[in-house]
Amino acid sequence: MRKLLVLSLLALPLAAQTLTDRVNSELPQLIETYKTLHSSPELSTQEAKSSSLVATRLKEMGYEVSERVGKYTDTQAVCYGVVAVMKNGKGPTVLIRSDMDALPIEEQTGLPYASLNKGVMHACGHDVHMTALLGTAKLLASMKDKWHGTLVLVGQPAEEVVKGAGAMLRDGLYERFPKPDYAIALHDHAGLAAGTVGYVPGYMMAAADSVNVTIRGLSGHGAAPEKTKDPIVMASEFVMQVQTLVSRENSPLDPVVVTVGSIHGGTKRNIIPDEVQLLMTVRTYKPEVRKRVREGIVRVAKGVGVLNGLAEDRMPVVEFLEGESIGSTYNDPALTERLVRAASKELGAANVVKIDPLMVSEDFSLYSLDHKIPALMFNLGAVEPARVASGEPLPSLHSSKFAPVPDATIRTGVRLMVASALDLLK
Repeated sequence: MRKLLVLSLLALPLAAQTLTDRVNSELPQLIETYKTLHSSPELSTQEAKSSSLVATRLKEMGYEVSERVGKYTDTQAVCYGVVAVMKNGKGPTVLIRSDMDALPIEEQTGLPYASLNKGVMHACGHDVHMTALLGTAKLLASMKDKWHGTLVLVGQPAEEVVKGAGAMLRDGLYERFPKPDYAIALHDHAGLAAGTVGYVPGYMMAAADSVNVTIRGLSGHGAAPEKTKDPIVMASEFVMQVQTLVSRENSPLDPVVVTVGSIHGGTKRNIIPDEVQLLMTVRTYKPEVRKRVREGIVRVAKGVGVLNGLAEDRMPVVEFLEGESIGSTYNDPALTERLVRAASKELGAANVVKIDPLMVSEDFSLYSLDHKIPALMFNLGAVEPARVASGEPLPSLHSSKFAPVPDATIRTGVRLMVASALDLLK
């Protein structure tokens, strides 16, 4: 039946084909590409084969393609960034970005095209993103009579460790290649029905700060605590007190999450240790809130030390891991309104829905140069509609059981991004 549909579409004069027709004609090949990518995931900074596939396909479509774009702070690491450029007369420059890396997860979906790389899985949908980018690229290359300007397509590595976007900008992304007037992207959503698109004007994803806190004490026998400075008790005090940064020092209208995800300390039940290490993640939206919470963590840690009579040289140590931290993702409101209209026209208004912001994080925000370049990331529904309607618990992103519905998800993603690009380049 699918072959008959494709043949009937090919029989139509090109000018008579709708965008949906064109996407449907490409869909079988796109699904095969998706399955290839899904079965061959690669971890962050190791995307050699994925980037090669993306680059090769884009070259075949007529784009000027550069590979290994990007410089990590670790000069020994190879950055597998891909940049493809197509110029089509005077007009705006539009950047469309896809990430490429996978996660260290053992896949448990049972799919016939499941990961062949043990312990590595596309559990966040970057295989969907790459496939949608390639479909968008092919259709726009075949529709040059309908747009004018410059396309810059980015295959970005290392999104999961928030290093890829920064590495590509560090390597002169906006100096070596045309600087965009707009930057757009999509990300699949594990709670939205396939065929639908979600959008959020303004803050869409949170800033993320990775924080290490070391509480230092004075070790001794568990039966004689008075001769020690117990870092486990101090760490407990810190965990409880740091939550007041959210509940008592922040407006409830400005979301903040402070999570201590790991505590390490001690070796034996009757030994009070010298120190305890806490690993934290902190999520905020607004820069001023982020700054205040970071300062608050330092203050609370020092306060615990003072309260417990620690010497100055034994005060808690707070370390912000800047290489693992990233700012919030902000959707330019005017650009969002414009492209929501374009998406609604293409997909139907009922299929383009406003959703709540998320507290997860992304490095797509860096392409906006601190909001100087209007940027927008859409959320792409990826779940069988009947499953969403049933209210059953759904596997989330980063779950070993996350499995997007390929056909409807990719079809919608390509239609969305082509319609968005055509609107910006008309």
